[in-house]
Amino acid sequence: MRVKAVWNGVVLAESNETKVVEGNHYFPPESINWEYFRESAHHSRCPWKGLASYYDVVVDGKENRNAAWYYLDPSQAAQQIAGYVAFWNGVKVQRAPGEGELEEQENGVKSLIGTLFGN
Repeated sequence: MRVKAVWNGVVLAESNETKVVEGNHYFPPESINWEYFRESAHHSRCPWKGLASYYDVVVDGKENRNAAWYYLDPSQAAQQIAGYVAFWNGVKVQRAPGEGELEEQENGVKSLIGTLFGN
């Protein structure tokens, strides 16, 4: 299944090789349109995946802070997503045209929010 991440009318990533963890699609690095990404100083820690780093997404002068995250050196249990990028905060992850509908990533976002804010 081909999946894409879209924000502000721009495709940020598109791949048929995403990894789904806790309801979030993690996109392989080669599928990312890096021109829209800027390193963020923000980090969070997942109890089982490890230290997450973030990117701000910038499209047409509009900034979506910390809209994408990744695990550069995840725990052994999460090695399959090392360097892969996931999205939240208004970035729409959906099946590419002709692939049907994709369920919302609500559970993954709730999990991330819980990790960030201790809920």
